[in-house]
Amino acid sequence: MNEALLKEYQDWILKLSAYQMALTVIGIDKQTVAPSGGAAYRDERSSILAGELFSIETDPHQVEVRKQLLREADLDGDTRKAVELYDREISHICSVPKDRFIAWTKLRNESYEAWHRAKTEDNYSIFEPYLKQIIETSREMYGYRSSTAPLYDQMLDDYEPGMDQKQYDAFFDRLKERLVPLIQKVVKAQPIEDSFLFREYPVEGQKQFTEHLLSYLHFDSSWGYENETEHPFTDFICENDCRTTTKYRLNDVSSAILSTVHEVGHAYYEHDCDPAYDGMILSLGISSGMHESQSRLCENYLGRTLPFWKANYPALQQIFPTQLNGVSAESFTNAVNASKPTLIRTEADELTYPMHILIRYELEKGLFNGTISTVGLDRTWNQMYEKYLGISSSTARDGILQDVHWADGSFGYFPTYALGSAFAAQFMNTMRSSIDVDGLLENGHYDELMGWLKEHIHTYGCRYDASEVMMKATGEAFNPDYYLDYLETKYRNLYHLEY
Repeated sequence: MNEALLKEYQDWILKLSAYQMALTVIGIDKQTVAPSGGAAYRDERSSILAGELFSIETDPHQVEVRKQLLREADLDGDTRKAVELYDREISHICSVPKDRFIAWTKLRNESYEAWHRAKTEDNYSIFEPYLKQIIETSREMYGYRSSTAPLYDQMLDDYEPGMDQKQYDAFFDRLKERLVPLIQKVVKAQPIEDSFLFREYPVEGQKQFTEHLLSYLHFDSSWGYENETEHPFTDFICENDCRTTTKYRLNDVSSAILSTVHEVGHAYYEHDCDPAYDGMILSLGISSGMHESQSRLCENYLGRTLPFWKANYPALQQIFPTQLNGVSAESFTNAVNASKPTLIRTEADELTYPMHILIRYELEKGLFNGTISTVGLDRTWNQMYEKYLGISSSTARDGILQDVHWADGSFGYFPTYALGSAFAAQFMNTMRSSIDVDGLLENGHYDELMGWLKEHIHTYGCRYDASEVMMKATGEAFNPDYYLDYLETKYRNLYHLEY
């Protein structure tokens, strides 16, 4: 093994991680506590930093170093995989002129600010010109690649390697076939009482419960931290610096709770990767579907269960005795699982949630194949919601402007939310056959559940692709029937529907 060559590669990784750390901290700050008045100053300098990172990533000498490393017969498997992943990722940007990359970074920062302002003012016209430019510039950025695959297929593959429109179309067709009729039956069924969830719950009390919840989740302050933001997200600096966020809603007590459980699920994935991968692409490059499988497993397959609430409901009821007077843990659990078509994706129940993703998937395809325009997209959005969920929004804030993803050009990302939910069902089926999930939840041993996920999923990072991790964890190839069977069984039982 050429040790000098390996050292040069490792020094390059260290330098990369330093710039990535700086940009990540700035990005987290931007979306949480940074004053809006300083946005232009920060955005310009962040763009410069991103440009410097771009130069480091695309350094021709390092391209040659990696080629030489791959010719080393005794290169260890982890390093070989990492080098291959770096080459795949960097090949996408190597041909992009640096000035265009800097301009692209600056545009995305400006677009985020425009989206936030548009959402605050409930005015899509503020954001529309930026969205149009983001789409046009996305086309330009992908145009520098040598790929002959359809543009949207390339976008989908970036977030979930190996996935394309053909596979997603088949996946969503199965969801539509089985879930749309079920949603229609649930809409007609006797509704579940959940009005107590939407009483007034002072934010200070919610924050008090969050402290209890984070302790129950074993979200240790030595490696994790939670903040507030407009659109909850998780980001991380390193293995032992994972940042989550939530959003408190005065008249929806379950929102911040489930958001917290969801985001902590993301954080565990990053924290529990093999420590040897820290700062490397093997922890940075986890597919979006795999990542989402863990957050949604925690939020839905754990956080909405009766054993989870048997452990946590007494603390919530103690903080809000008036609002929850006479409401049992069983009634509260039924309420947080109630299903009805609603406008906000992040607040959607498990059954209707995939339809929110289907709508965004179909809109993205239309935006990039030219059949849908950004002009009037707010109206197109409402038409899609009428088609699949029978509802529409009277405000842009609760419609086209509700999600932040398009503001930074994250096209192809949304479908992984539904895919991750389906992955989670299959993982959960195996997990329940291996350990006493309900007993551990009820008795406060959430860390043991995370231990199982760490051993079978998290530790690998992206050392293996999603299909390989699925096979390692469950012994089977991915099968969406686990997800569809789970939803059908759950909601038929919950609403006492005939089989």
